[in-house]
Amino acid sequence: MPSNSPEQMRVILESIRTIALVGASEKTNRPSHEVMEFMQKQGYRVIPVNPRIAGKTLLGETVYADLASLPEPVDMVELFLAPERTDAIIDEAVDLHIPVLWMQIGVINENGAARAEAAGLTVVMDRCPKQEIPRLGISPVPA
Repeated sequence: MPSNSPEQMRVILESIRTIALVGASEKTNRPSHEVMEFMQKQGYRVIPVNPRIAGKTLLGETVYADLASLPEPVDMVELFLAPERTDAIIDEAVDLHIPVLWMQIGVINENGAARAEAAGLTVVMDRCPKQEIPRLGISPVPA
């Protein structure tokens, strides 16, 4: 069962520091771009993942093709993908032992969430950290 309780989301958002944002977009009007920028302003390191724009720079960070290409471990993978495109990324997050899997609003994959949780990942589904941070009154991450 995904960890969508306010208490569990608070623990996640107060403990993570580095996020891989899968489905990052260079288009400034896209929700993934807005969320990446917001999370950076909150003090998180957000590493964009998108094979179509890998190698480019987005909001000061190099874009990577996939999770396995990331130059450092991350605390959370955030999915901005159509639900039917999430299985491979979920399996990759499990293989890489990324502690938290966060699926954006509208990204619902019950089977994938169950696989991730069975492997020990904490899963949040159908939520947006940009909405949850102010709702939960979470302060920016200290530098």
